[in-house]
Amino acid sequence: MNSKPRSKMYDHIHFAVMAIEGGARRLHISGQKMHDRLKAQNLIHERLLGRYDDLHTQSFEWVVDDTVTALKNWEAGE
Repeated sequence: MNSKPRSKMYDHIHFAVMAIEGGARRLHISGQKMHDRLKAQNLIHERLLGRYDDLHTQSFEWVVDDTVTALKNWEAGE
């Protein structure tokens, strides 16, 4: 059993990965494609990591919905 506490960065990255993978499943695309689309809009750093303190308190489904909606809105705004 590993008694070493997780780092804050680990929690943030884990949260972002789960949101990316959940969004990919919702959009029926690969995790890599979802990552690339979010990265192109700077949503990984600006939203998933930057708003971690707010977002991680929500349900997984809410975060996935929010991530997909934000991505579509940002892509449409280009």
